[in-house]
Amino acid sequence: MALPRPLPRRRVHRRRLPVLAATAALLTTTGLTTAGLTPAAASPYASGAPAPAHSPAKSPVATGYGGAVASVDADASAAGIEVLRKGGNATDAAVAVAAALGVTEPYSAGVGGGGYFVHYDARTHRVSTLDGRERAPLSANEGLFLEKGKPLPFADAVTSGLSVGTPGTPATWDAALRAWGSRGLGEVLAPAERLARRGFTVDETFRRQTADNEARFRDFPASAKLFLPGGRLPAVGSTLKNPDLARTYRLMGRQGVDAVYKGDVARDIVRTVRKPPVDPASHRVARPGDLTERDLRAYSVRQQAPTHTGYRGLDVYGIAPSSSGGTTVAEALNILENSRLSSVDRATYLHRYLEASRIAFADRNRWVGDPAFEKVPVAGLTSQAFADSRACLISDDAVLTSPVPPGDPRRPGECAAGRGPGAPTPYEGENTTHLTVADKWGNVVAYTLTLEQTGGSGITVPGRGFLLNNELTDFSFVPVSPGVHDPNLPGPGKRPRSSISPTIVLDHGRPAFALGSPGGATIITTVLQTLLNHVDRRMPLVDAIAAPRASQRNAAATELEPGLWDSTLRRSLEAKGHVFKLNPEIGAATGVQRLPDGRWLAAAERTRRGGGSAMVVRPAG
Repeated sequence: MALPRPLPRRRVHRRRLPVLAATAALLTTTGLTTAGLTPAAASPYASGAPAPAHSPAKSPVATGYGGAVASVDADASAAGIEVLRKGGNATDAAVAVAAALGVTEPYSAGVGGGGYFVHYDARTHRVSTLDGRERAPLSANEGLFLEKGKPLPFADAVTSGLSVGTPGTPATWDAALRAWGSRGLGEVLAPAERLARRGFTVDETFRRQTADNEARFRDFPASAKLFLPGGRLPAVGSTLKNPDLARTYRLMGRQGVDAVYKGDVARDIVRTVRKPPVDPASHRVARPGDLTERDLRAYSVRQQAPTHTGYRGLDVYGIAPSSSGGTTVAEALNILENSRLSSVDRATYLHRYLEASRIAFADRNRWVGDPAFEKVPVAGLTSQAFADSRACLISDDAVLTSPVPPGDPRRPGECAAGRGPGAPTPYEGENTTHLTVADKWGNVVAYTLTLEQTGGSGITVPGRGFLLNNELTDFSFVPVSPGVHDPNLPGPGKRPRSSISPTIVLDHGRPAFALGSPGGATIITTVLQTLLNHVDRRMPLVDAIAAPRASQRNAAATELEPGLWDSTLRRSLEAKGHVFKLNPEIGAATGVQRLPDGRWLAAAERTRRGGGSAMVVRPAG
């Protein structure tokens, strides 16, 4: 299977920031390398013992040797550690973690969804990517979500067969294993199959997300049976099993992903989309979709070069369109390249970050769509020249008025104020999940996968144990700016634009760190802010992840987490003209980092989504 050629590395003559050395020193001074924060040694998965009926303990940080895994869930991280401990590599472990998340985080990811996979090869020092985004049916057109010329109510579109795109996750697992894996699909699915069969422990986050979806799930018997056992919300501390998914994983292990794209599972998916199985006693109208077996057979993962930019002497690689993550993070970094963020006060630092994000989103909304259908100016969007022409709009004393008009990356001027109406950022579902993995050879994976909304379409495929996505609602239902071309309208076989931003950062061709996050359009700002916290503000990676977040996406108001809401910092920013609204939680990032002494550090959230799970194969604090 041919893989994309590596992009040429850009020579950078600026002085390098000592990111890794500074991080190691800060880890020591903050006590984050203590033994109590590395639970991998105590995990039954790590020793190859049978899976317990309860979940392993969570920790937000772990350091050691032999490889590292960070995800939102302890069972999933432990599945990856099991594969690494048995000699698998980062790709093998990433697929194992993703499959386990399909069990324990089924409202965020699974067989019925899609995602984007970024891989660093330690032997070739090359970053490659897989676009496993869901696709619209081949029969789709710009009127996909119109009835009588008017757009459907968003909620009606979400919980319907219309919203379901051709799943890309199984094909992504297959493509990744074929390109970089060392184990077969059946072997890496084994921990997740066992977890689905024996069950996992329900936590507060899972119960809350189930409660948020309870009304929808009750309308679909297969969803109600699985997620509302005995007709009730699952209790915190109870064990939830998914024997149907265990059988699906076992079938995929024997037959490969053709079971999903050509076999009985494919027929079940199509039947479910075309005639959503609604409870006869329900009053819900679930519109049918037009997905066919031909759509499933025609699906393929797109292999393409990553986006790339230099920042502070580091090389930052991300995912190219159909996701807008790589181009938007790169543009914002380029806008900030000539700004001394390490020495300014916090208010100035956050102001410049927010303004750079505001401008980058203005350009993202205008230019990024599926490159199979749209001429996306990736080189222009990620160029330093275009960023410099936009950076001149930022003043430390004033705030730009949103929506900021887009610039033209094809013709960057000396100072490009932009023309035409600014396009607001459409809503994107926030319940995605991200995992980051490294192995003992130095290979690294950053992989973000999704169903779109919490619970996707709400429709479980009967007898198969997985929810179907609602990714097609990421398309614009109508042009966002009347009279201006919208690159994100539906089309036949088209991938909807995403904000997913798995990112790998290299220092002289070697891994420095990797990260990613869920969160819809806030994914981009979460990755950007975490990267700036780590590189410019020199926070240890776990602190950079935990820091309170702000998200500006070319909107009138910037979203703030509670940690910034009641603060003098907020008042300082308001004095510059910023307007804020409260967001209880933005993103849920994970990352891995190579320390100067050769150890791996895995980092995850301390509190968001109940806290994440960082593990290493051989702890060494």
